[in-house]
Amino acid sequence: MANKVWAYIDQFKGAATPASWEAVAVARTLANQIGGGVTAVILGSGVEGLAQTAFHYGADEVLLADDPALADYRVDSYASTLVAAAKVGSPAVILFPTNTRGREVAGLAAMDLESGVIPDVTEIVLEGEQVVATRPVYAGKLLAKVVCSARPQMVTLRVRAFGKPEMDASRSGTVTKIAAVTDGDKVKVTGYSESEGRLSLTDAGVIVSGGRGTSNRADLQPPDDITDEKQKEIWRAQQGFKLIGELAQTLGAALGASRAAVDAGYIPYSHQVGQTGKVVSPDLYIACGISGAIQHQAGMRSSKVIVAINKDAEAPIFKLARYGVVGDLYDILPALTKAMKERLGK
Repeated sequence: MANKVWAYIDQFKGAATPASWEAVAVARTLANQIGGGVTAVILGSGVEGLAQTAFHYGADEVLLADDPALADYRVDSYASTLVAAAKVGSPAVILFPTNTRGREVAGLAAMDLESGVIPDVTEIVLEGEQVVATRPVYAGKLLAKVVCSARPQMVTLRVRAFGKPEMDASRSGTVTKIAAVTDGDKVKVTGYSESEGRLSLTDAGVIVSGGRGTSNRADLQPPDDITDEKQKEIWRAQQGFKLIGELAQTLGAALGASRAAVDAGYIPYSHQVGQTGKVVSPDLYIACGISGAIQHQAGMRSSKVIVAINKDAEAPIFKLARYGVVGDLYDILPALTKAMKERLGK
């Protein structure tokens, strides 16, 4: 365990999140500069098969805690197991994906290791063995360069910010088994529920999102049994989101929404993109009927290509978009979906 750069592999029921392999690839780049190898840390039950994939993405060693006690994710157990390994291995840097589990484990482990965490990093460079990380601040309006003076330097990497890693199937490495640390668990997992099989916003390469503009078609008449004005508004918005959903399905995209749409009751919070929702970095982000408030921009401004569809030519979203269409989403989306189906042969 002499490698100076470690990457934490986030997994659920034996399947690693794609962002974990991005962390391994970034760790490989840092290790090449520092000198030495990359250690991937895999915790769970029935996860031994992930070790070979970690080698393919650039790891030289895997620290494996494969224990039935780790079958369910509980932050105390996972963080304690990582901390015990880090106290023995003394890494200089530990990288995590910026998702719920990654941030939890990083934060709790940092307390026990008396270190700190640099969160949601979009760029990382080395000065000697000192990590200099770039992360958005003030709702993404500024970028700050941050360092961690303690060791290990713990960093969470924004999902998709570093590009898709390349695999080398010829690579192999050493698996070192470590003990799970589960004393003092205060949480019991009683079950899981599926989230309708939706694509993950944070992992999606394409996202189509809707905002308050989905309800702005006053000529749409709801069924007679809907008499409340608020419910009429929600019904109209749902018709707009149906059009957005059709485009998303055609493109194999995830469905997103602005905070305004969520707060208005048009769509569940799980779809929210923004400072208080999901932070995303897709290859393509299509904003439909979204004005582009700072809160929303904070969650999607790092998208590679942004397309905006809005009736208001002065909407702030157009300043961020590479391509903009001024018009009613009810008119534009059906035509766009039809064109995409023809182009994709669907």
